[in-house]
Amino acid sequence: MQPIIKPYHWGSRDALARLQGRDVPAAGPEAELWMGAHPAGPSGLTRDGRRTTLQDLVAADPERELGAPCARRFGGRLPFLLKILAADRPLSVQVHPDRQQARSGFAAQTATPGRRVYADDWPKPELLHALTAFEVLAGFRSRAEAVEVYDGLGVPALAPVVAVLRTGDGADALREALRTVLNWPSGDRRSLVSAVVAASARLGASPGPYAAAYATVAGMARHHPGDLGLVASLLLRHQVLEPGATLYMPPGGLHAYVRGVGVELLANSDNVLRAGLTGKEVDVPELLRITDPGARVALVAPRALGGPGRTWAYDCPVEEFALHRTALGAAPRPVVPTAGPRIVLCLDGTARLGTPDGEEVLLRSGASCFLSAADEGVTAQGDGTLFVASPGRPCSTGPVGPSAPRPHQ
Repeated sequence: MQPIIKPYHWGSRDALARLQGRDVPAAGPEAELWMGAHPAGPSGLTRDGRRTTLQDLVAADPERELGAPCARRFGGRLPFLLKILAADRPLSVQVHPDRQQARSGFAAQTATPGRRVYADDWPKPELLHALTAFEVLAGFRSRAEAVEVYDGLGVPALAPVVAVLRTGDGADALREALRTVLNWPSGDRRSLVSAVVAASARLGASPGPYAAAYATVAGMARHHPGDLGLVASLLLRHQVLEPGATLYMPPGGLHAYVRGVGVELLANSDNVLRAGLTGKEVDVPELLRITDPGARVALVAPRALGGPGRTWAYDCPVEEFALHRTALGAAPRPVVPTAGPRIVLCLDGTARLGTPDGEEVLLRSGASCFLSAADEGVTAQGDGTLFVASPGRPCSTGPVGPSAPRPHQ
């Protein structure tokens, strides 16, 4: 496949270049490598000597490419999107909708000329597997911890936020605190953010239980001066994923990815609602409608599959995607999963994929290919690591809704 590179401003100039074996860094930022069939960036490929895109290939014969159960379940659309994320700067504080929220929000937007909050009507759960140390703000703190973080700043102007957290109840208090910050009076925003950043810089340079979170706020302020998202980000849990760690982000989970390189697998959607650290639209009412302070953001432990333990699964409670990782060796091993539509990505070496009838393809680091549901019995060998994206639980039930989603042109 020929993936699409997204040149968002927060991207790295050298991470994707190194991964793909390019000797010279890119001229500008390269933020995401898209491998999939989303209309906003469908991968190119060659089939039977003809150049096409994965989106067009699937649309031409969804039952062959996806398999009949998957085609029925997802309305003829490849249900997942595989990416490599390369962040040199913080991404926006953001949240993604579940299926019903995406449908209702997209429908309301379609009926309102000029309103563009949703890119499509699909949900967007996601999985992030860290390739380098990856700093993230992911999921809400407990109410008690959020009180400690804000109170510890010693900023008198934050008294309304602290009061909401102290007197409110659980998730409702956290949502109301977020609402209070994002609706801060416009004339007082600059002074509030300035005071919070100054206090964060001071506390981030001293020992303390929240020093790393405070230091992150001070660092993000260099890229987003005066942004209320800096204040809102302190509601989120700060952590650094070690290489190999994997984080599941469910719909409704507020988060911001700060810096690092990782493999990201998500439902085939580009829906993002932002709370800050962005120059794009922030729709506070809609953001609050889909944000779930109780969303279970969690680290996913790999589950070894059979044999000598060289293939691992990352289990998530979603139907749109599943992720497997295989450390290859000299002997051919089945590509797992063995059936259904799959995107295979090679990292850290090379992989030689072969079919029972003798067809072969060589993947080097950073290269990928698409295996259709008709491609059975595929094996791989080499010295690389394979990441394989596929649909989630078996596509044996009916369509995901009364009008199964199709690509939006």
